[in-house]
Order: sequence, then structure tokens, then C-alpha cells
Amino acid sequence: MATPEFLTRELKHQPIGRGVVLDAVHLPEGGAQTFFKVGTRGEEITAGAGTTITMIRSVGDGMIVTTGESAPRLVVDGAEAEVAVHAPELELFAGLNVGLSIRNGESTEAAAEWLRYHVETQGMQAALILDRAMPGEGFAKALAKAAKKIKGLQRVVVVQWDVALGNPALPPEAHPFNAPDAPGKDRMEIPEASPWDSPLGELQLFEWARQRFLDRARAVAFLEVCELVEAGEDTVFDAAVNSSSGAIQLLGRHCYPWRTRKGDAARFADHICVQFDATKLRRKWCVAPERVGPQSVWRLVRIVGANPTPEEWKPFNRFMALRHPTETVSQIVPKTSLVEDDGLLQLSKERFGYKPVRMPEIAAPEVDPKANRVCIITCMKNEGPFILEWVAYHRAIGVEDFIVYTNDCTDGTDDFLELLQSKGILQHRDNPFKGTGLKPQHAALHAGEKEEIVKNANWVISMDVDEFINVKVGKGTLPELFEAVGDANMISCTWRLFGNSDIHAFVDEPLIAQYTRCAEEMTRKPHQAWGFKTLFRNIGLFKKLGVHRPKGLNPQLWDHIRWVNGSGKPLPKDMFRNAWRSTTETVGYDMVQLNHYAVRSAESFLVKRDRGRVNHVDRDQGLAYWFRMNNNATEDTSIQRMIPALEAEMARLLADPEIAEAHAYCVDKHRAKIDALKATENYAKFYGDLTGARMEKLARIHRIFGANVFLAGPDVIPDEVVAQDHPEGFYFTVEKQETAH
Repeated sequence: MATPEFLTRELKHQPIGRGVVLDAVHLPEGGAQTFFKVGTRGEEITAGAGTTITMIRSVGDGMIVTTGESAPRLVVDGAEAEVAVHAPELELFAGLNVGLSIRNGESTEAAAEWLRYHVETQGMQAALILDRAMPGEGFAKALAKAAKKIKGLQRVVVVQWDVALGNPALPPEAHPFNAPDAPGKDRMEIPEASPWDSPLGELQLFEWARQRFLDRARAVAFLEVCELVEAGEDTVFDAAVNSSSGAIQLLGRHCYPWRTRKGDAARFADHICVQFDATKLRRKWCVAPERVGPQSVWRLVRIVGANPTPEEWKPFNRFMALRHPTETVSQIVPKTSLVEDDGLLQLSKERFGYKPVRMPEIAAPEVDPKANRVCIITCMKNEGPFILEWVAYHRAIGVEDFIVYTNDCTDGTDDFLELLQSKGILQHRDNPFKGTGLKPQHAALHAGEKEEIVKNANWVISMDVDEFINVKVGKGTLPELFEAVGDANMISCTWRLFGNSDIHAFVDEPLIAQYTRCAEEMTRKPHQAWGFKTLFRNIGLFKKLGVHRPKGLNPQLWDHIRWVNGSGKPLPKDMFRNAWRSTTETVGYDMVQLNHYAVRSAESFLVKRDRGRVNHVDRDQGLAYWFRMNNNATEDTSIQRMIPALEAEMARLLADPEIAEAHAYCVDKHRAKIDALKATENYAKFYGDLTGARMEKLARIHRIFGANVFLAGPDVIPDEVVAQDHPEGFYFTVEKQETAH
């Protein structure tokens, strides 16, 4: 068996003024092409004495200069030098199937396996490897030793970068870029070298590789050392030669180990997982140089001038733990997105003879569609006047269980909740957030996961006391919603932001009867407008509770998720792990929405601002918050059909004199707090701002503002914009500013 030939080449850098020549290559028809590093601008390059430039073009922000002379003199920013030109070595790869690869620090073992795999599965005969590692590492010599027994491999050329410019042992002043008299020193300074600064990452080197080495190859496949083409009926090289345009597109997905074995470096065979929600593919190519001809241009992701059809595309895998070595896989990918892939498992076991670390198995969830007990988990602080209506309403639509966490209440909220707990209506807990470093809401959710009332519920939702589940199907109850969505096990209830309906004074009457003005359904701004809260079946699809949706997906069960929006339409899988708000494609209000009464009356908002938000204790709720959340653009009274059921449930609760007394006490405390705040100069002025004509007008014209206006606050809006009538299509925005509170 013939031993493969292993050769090395170096790129000899040549600074000229502010420019850096990577290499120059003689052209078959005469003249030369000079390849400049990124940062050299075409307008800086002119011809020196006795030289004619026939073309200057940009490739990947670098420049390629074609001259009529075989030893050109070029001028860059006033500095002139003769360019050293190398003869092409096209005979090295003539007629061969060649892998053009970039090594980004992968091990010698990985590179040898990369060669062996493609020789045996794709008929690769030779490789040109651009090694971006520091010179002196000994990679080429080690690779020659590791791969000398690969049958069918004829030749490997490893290109290293210039030792003089890449040697970190040199003092900074020794680098040509940093010489005291180097023109353009202020722009090109390189304080130290690293593998990732290697000029072998320059995008125009694909054209350089073609001119110097590859233009007579039978076919060339561009693949990094961490990438393997999937085996198929024909090889990528044959596919390119026989393709309609002389080139094919290679489309690659990322793959990952679930876990590498302790103490072992990652290998191809460890990679048995892909991301279930990945949507983007890497692009590489394989080209037959003779077929595409000299007019084509070789780039990073495609061959310009060749247009392969989708039927000619070929798949490959990118092995990410080789490309980005880390101690744990979670440093490069969320493990909640990983699922095992049968093809990768087969490759690991059968091709590489390996036993990879598998994902833990989780049994498929069992669901009783008739079991629909609902639990709400919530946090409160000084919400006493609003507890009764909120509990009564949700009991009326079918909620059976409530668990409420509170902290630092001064208006009777705690006592009222303790009373309701003693009556068997809900459960109350002190919020354990103090000393944990967690925000109150997050601490409550963490604690709630351990509560039997939560663990035993069939459906769970985390929501606030200013949010009301507005069921629009049937007679407005949750059992009817569950029936309408079929086998769905997650239902996103998108916020509909309800404003104050120009109501200034607090009165002890149901919110759903008072406040009917709200945002339009298609209201993408402010950012909070389409936030959602999620009703989800408590069947183990996720590991923990979250503010807007359950968190910590068990990826083994991702295909058991049946997640629908408020119109009963499925949500895409790329929302399964982290989504918390709807989009123009996923918003829906036909079956259910979440009425969000974030501001209530102007008087009640004074109290809300004074106490701070439960999930943001360090943030002031001022005029900017009121502006964002006070939406009075249109009217929605759909929830009011539930007023009779609400009033009946409230009457049942208030028939208990202790409940009636506790509710009245909270109302009185709220009223007293309002009066005390309005008696201060600051809050009196603030109340005047809230109730003034300017803010009332702004609450009706959110549609004309850009997102940056909501971030900046209402003060950035000129008075004339507020006062004028706004024709269809009128739009006002500002430059992005620091987020307002």
C-alpha cells in the first residue's frame, strides 16, 4: 500500500504601507494575482513603476489585484514594493477529488479521522488543509504519522501561516505592523498574535487556493475538519462533476454530544444529538473547477456563477464539540434543545465502533383528558381591595386552587389571605425571597414547585392579580376552553392591555365592569403588549415553573408538546424553550385572552408606584410605565358576559361577615393611602400628569409610535405630535435611548 505524500507550505506575508500581501500567484495566461489581507482598501492600491493593474476587486473585504506583470510593483498608501510571486502548483491535485479544509485547532486525531472518513465514504483522494493554529505546533508532522495507513489517500498539503508574523515570542516592536516607521501604524497595530487572528481565515483565500493549488482538480469539497458529509448513493465529488452547473451546495446541521466521557476529549463518535428547534443550516460547497470555468468565484458559502438546484444539495454534519472544545456541552448549546438522532447514533456505533453516552430516558407522559383541575400560583403585595373580585371571577370560570405568596404587605392583604385560607378558598404563604438573591416572583415559583396543591394540579398557570383569563368559547369557562383545544397541553393566553378608560378615582367596584378600553388586537408595541401567560398540563414536560411559561424543557419529551395560542392554533417548535410573547404570526385571541389591567384607576396607580412591582423591587413605576401600559385605543367588553357569574360568586363570599369585613378593611386602607399620597407635593403633581389631557390623548394613539418611544417615555414626544390629527400611516419615533423606568 502506497504511503500518502504529506507536504507543507507557508504564506509569506509582505507588508506594503497599510496593506498586507497574503500571497501572489502567477496566472497561466501571464501576469499575477495578488491577495491582500482584510483592512487593505482598494482605493489605496495603485501601480508602481513599470506595472499595469488590470483589475481590483473585493472578496470578503480583502482585495485581489490582477496585474499584467509577473513581478509587479504595487503602491499602497504611498509605500511601494515589488511583490514576491509564487508559481502555481496545480499538478499536486490535478485530476483528484480534493477536500479543501480549514483546521481551527482540532486535534491531530480528529483531522486523521476526517481524512479517513471522507476517503472511505466519499472517494476523497487528497486534501489541502489551511491550518489556523500557531506555527511550530507540529500538526503537519503528527498528521502524516497518524494518517499514513489510510488506503486511497494520495496527498495532503498543509498550509501554515508566516512564522515571522505569528511567533508570539517576538516582542511587539518586531512585528512589521508595529515597526516605528510602519505607514498606517495607527490602523494596523497587532499587539499580539493568536490562532484566531490567523490570516488563514481570510475569505479571499478560497480564490487563492484555487489559483495556486486547485484549479485542475477533478472536484473540490470545502469542509472544515469538524465536518463530515453524510454518506449517500453517490459521492459529493461525483455529484459536483455530474451536476447541472458544476457545483453543488452542501447544507450542514450542528450536532453535539449529550456528554463526553470524563477525562476524554470530544470525538466525532460522541456526537449523537441535534437541536430539535434548530432552523438554520450551514452552507458549504463542492465544485468541479473545469465545469464551472474561470468566470466563477469561490466564496465562503457558495460558488458565485453556479446555481445548483435543490435536488443537487447534499447534507453534512458539523461536530460542535470539536469546533468549540469545552468542559461541558451546556457551554456551547442549551441542553434543553438536544434530542438524539438515529443517524448519528448509527454512525457512532457502526462506523466508529463506539458506545456514546446516551440521554437519560423519560417515559412518555400519561394524560387523562377528563382531569382538568386548575391551580393558579401568584404573588401579591398590597393588593387587598382587588383580591375578592379576582378570586371570585376565576372560581366562576372553573379554577379550583390558588396559592398566593406575599411579602411586606401593609394594607391587610396578608390577613385577608390568611382568612381565605382558613375558609378553604386558597392557600397563602410568606414569600421566601429574602436572603436568597432571587426576585420575589422567582422565589415564589421555586417554592411553589414543592407544594402539593401545585404538584396535584392537572393544569397550572402563573399569573398576577391584575390579570383575568377571558375565555371566549362556550359560556366562558375553562372546561369549555379545554374541550375546544382538543389534545393541547399548553395554551398561551396573550395579554390584551387594558387602560384606565379615563377613570381617575378608585371605587370599590369590579374591574371588569369599569375598564373596557384597551389596546387593538394587532398591537406589537410596546414590547409588553403581546406578552403571554401559559396554562399548561402538569405532566412533566418541563422541570420548573416560570413567570410566563414553564421552564427547563425535558427535550426527550419535546414531541409530546401540543402548544396552541389563544386561537387554538399550534405554536412553532422554535418557541418551545424560551418564548414569552406572541408575534404577528402566533398571536391569537379567538378562544382566550388575558385581560391585563396593569394600571387600573389613576388613584390606584399612585399606590402601585409607591410600593414597587413584585418582580422588580428596584424599579420605579413612573410616567413611562403608565404611558406604556395605559392603552385606551379601542373597546372590548367580551369579558362582561361573565359579570352575572362573578357577582353571584362575590355575593356568596361576602355573605360571610368575616370575609366582608376583611375586604372592607383593605378598601379603607387603600383609600387612606391614596389620600395620603395625594396630599404630598410630588404625588399631587404626578396625579395631575396622569389625569391630564396630554396623557389621555397618548393612551389612544400608541399605534403611531415606534418601539424606541416607549423605551424613552412620553417626554420625548413633541406637543405638536400629541395635539395633531394623525392620518393613516403616520409614524413617529426617536433614536434608541436608555431604557426608561
